[in-house]
Amino acid sequence: MPRPRKEQVSLSDTPYYHCISRCVRRAFLCGEDEVSGRSFEHRRQWVEDYLLKLADIFSIDVCAYAVMSNHTHLVLHVDQQKAQQWSMDEVLQRWHRLHKGTLLTQRYLNPTLQSELDAVQLQAVSDTAEIYRQRLFDLSWFMRHLNEYIAREANQEDQCTGRFWEGRFKSQALLDEAALTACMAYVDLNPVRAKIADKPESSDHTSVKQRIKQAKQAKQPKA
Repeated sequence: MPRPRKEQVSLSDTPYYHCISRCVRRAFLCGEDEVSGRSFEHRRQWVEDYLLKLADIFSIDVCAYAVMSNHTHLVLHVDQQKAQQWSMDEVLQRWHRLHKGTLLTQRYLNPTLQSELDAVQLQAVSDTAEIYRQRLFDLSWFMRHLNEYIAREANQEDQCTGRFWEGRFKSQALLDEAALTACMAYVDLNPVRAKIADKPESSDHTSVKQRIKQAKQAKQPKA
């Protein structure tokens, strides 16, 4: 029997998790369909762009990622402490980058309307902000935003409806440094093993390519 998500994610045990999302049947996230000859490679950029956008909003860091033809690998770090240090205003501003929020949170963030809120309304805004704060370091909310966005874009492009992913994502807790290192190496080398790339530095839309690029830039002498 599958374990409930709350039992799979325990921040008291570890903040690091390996998350996998897989497409249904013959749905293509990326790659090329050998039957139709249609290429879906452009969807890799969708995943990378939105993944990094979410990492800039949530208190969840992306340690490693690889976008394969019908699934994604992510190694994520949940930074609960950072989220707890955000002010109420920052929490609301971050959440509003993804959602409209409530009428009260919209009024609170509007300088011309904020002064019109009474004590009861301000308390309601504070209570709502705490709900948003919890969501902004919640692994399930992070993956939900990523997968729902990609599914909508893919279904719109394919002119179809229905399920794009095989249920919810799967997560594996990385309980120590050895497990984290091994998992990141596994994710980094996934495109090479799948023969999508000859070597890690040539595997597009992966974290390892970005790390290698940054390391090379750091070694270059400054003008």
